[in-house]
Amino acid sequence: MFSKILIANRGEIACRVIRTCRRLGIRTVAVYSQADADAQHVRLADSAYPIGGPRPAESYLRGDAIIEVAKKTGAQAIHPGYGFLSENAEFAEAVDAAGIVFIGPQAASMRKMGSKAGAKELMAAAGVPVVPGYTGADQSPELLLREAVAVGFPLMIKAAHGGGGKGMRIVHGPEEFLAQLESCQREARNAFGRDRVLLERYVQSPRHIEIQVFGDRHGNVIHLNERECSAQRRYQKVLEESPSPFLTPVLRDAMGEAAVNAARAIDYFNAGTVEFIVDPQGAFYFMEINTRLQVEHPVTEMTTGLDLVEWQLHIASGEPLPLAQSQVPQSGHAIEVRLYAEDPEAGFLPGSGRLETLALPAPSTHVRIDSGVIEGDTVSIFYDPMIAKLIVWEEDRPRALARLREALAHCHIVGPKSNIGFLERLVRHPSIVGGSIDTGYLDRHLDEFMPAEATDEHLLLAAAAVVLLTQEAGALAKATASADPYSPWAVADGWRLGHGGHRPLAFLHRGQDLALTAHGSAGDYRIEYGGANHAVQGARLTGGALSLRINDEARRFQVIHDGTHLIVHDGEQRLALEAVPVYRRIDTGDAAGDDRIRAPMPGRVVVVKAKPGDVVGAGQELLVMEAMKMELALKAPRDGVVKELRASAGDFVEADAVLALLE
Repeated sequence: MFSKILIANRGEIACRVIRTCRRLGIRTVAVYSQADADAQHVRLADSAYPIGGPRPAESYLRGDAIIEVAKKTGAQAIHPGYGFLSENAEFAEAVDAAGIVFIGPQAASMRKMGSKAGAKELMAAAGVPVVPGYTGADQSPELLLREAVAVGFPLMIKAAHGGGGKGMRIVHGPEEFLAQLESCQREARNAFGRDRVLLERYVQSPRHIEIQVFGDRHGNVIHLNERECSAQRRYQKVLEESPSPFLTPVLRDAMGEAAVNAARAIDYFNAGTVEFIVDPQGAFYFMEINTRLQVEHPVTEMTTGLDLVEWQLHIASGEPLPLAQSQVPQSGHAIEVRLYAEDPEAGFLPGSGRLETLALPAPSTHVRIDSGVIEGDTVSIFYDPMIAKLIVWEEDRPRALARLREALAHCHIVGPKSNIGFLERLVRHPSIVGGSIDTGYLDRHLDEFMPAEATDEHLLLAAAAVVLLTQEAGALAKATASADPYSPWAVADGWRLGHGGHRPLAFLHRGQDLALTAHGSAGDYRIEYGGANHAVQGARLTGGALSLRINDEARRFQVIHDGTHLIVHDGEQRLALEAVPVYRRIDTGDAAGDDRIRAPMPGRVVVVKAKPGDVVGAGQELLVMEAMKMELALKAPRDGVVKELRASAGDFVEADAVLALLE
């Protein structure tokens, strides 16, 4: 076994590898970009070294710099994590040439799978079922269009290199093919450095089911069961679970056998994942082999009790597989969701900034947190905005879903906007509860997962009660410490000479001002909101739990309150509010707002599609930005004429910068 390894990655996966190495007594070397000098993986490793600028091409994609650090520090092996150089055959070869062990498959296997086009051709020759399509080397737009028409619509354009949902487009007709091709190639070029694509017939309502495989250098290959990842948005996995609620025992065995055969066909060793799409009738088709550890590997670890990183280390050091196929355990049900800094209500716009508050459930035998950040850290604009992975385990699927709902209720983030509320609605949706979701459901029915327009009155009244009780407790504590602890003027009940207490309250919710008026004290209030009076009685706040009666209906809520930000949760949904001064200037907006096209977040302009004097229509794309590895189309807010362009292709721009003006 190795005594020291280098981790050629960052964030959550680097921290994950460090934990296993520390348990095994293996020293770790981290590398970092300028943007990551204070990152957690740098702090957790035994030593860490800078390798370049903040953009991936300047640092984490610099194989030469990474190998130089490994040689300088005496690291015997390099773990690539996922993403970046993890599936780069040239990097694996360079590591081997430097006399260092690459903790992953051999470069020859990666080359066969590094191109989705080549992988499909290889699997088809080996008898593994593949989706009809075009995988040729001729990438001229004219030929690709002809091949697309031959394959038939709808079809999918996919980047031949890379993964993670990047460089993928569904095309419904020939008239939109060339524009989608250009966008797909540009995104693939930016993400993976190569823009070759392949075409596939689009399977309607498919499931995404993948098989975890492991091979060793002695010719042994086994699988560690399946993971279902059908809950996706724009090809990005949102929820992963094992076992799949869709598979029958017969289909599970057939897919496991096909996955092992696929791995054997390329002389595979170390960790890999064979991905299939499965149609509603149970026919399955090979998609790709990911020649690395997957983001969702904890789901397999929770249901097998195995440490997959430890397996990777043992196999890379030349040891045989620890188990035979018949010895692979399977227990209970595990589910994983990914907490992101993104705004679901703004088209899942990626976020960035300091995590002022990061509260997550306590880890246990049922709950696991994998994260690369802690409270006070910054989510960078240069990398994926994932904050943490939340994984739960229970004896069966219904209880696992219940455990996940409970765990999500204990999550609270202040700083960048997050997808916590979206995930809470997701795990309660009938398509998830019933196990019927397919890979396109979220994109087709996204409105079903968005919050209701109206604010839930019971949650709002509970929030008001929290603020009132907190004010009274603060006033009492202050009075107790004063020279006159029994002064009636120290009681925060709003009492005034000649009339009862009148206590105005104000909150900000999703940009909307909410105003309430309260009368009363000590847990008994009359609260006016929306033209109606509500009786709140017996309100008691103990720790993070609020109990009270609202119009004679007894309720209990979970509360997170830091003085400014307030979350009230009723066990099914949350209400997130910001307490604001009662008397404040309310911004009525910029009258010229519809004339300006602004950058929604920091990023780089990759395409400018208009010029001054162009007549444009509402919704027409004017510019395309790249931020956090995703493309964002900036569209005209109304019909008009372009008056001015303030950005060019290649420019880096700050959030809210005006990029174009309409006359």
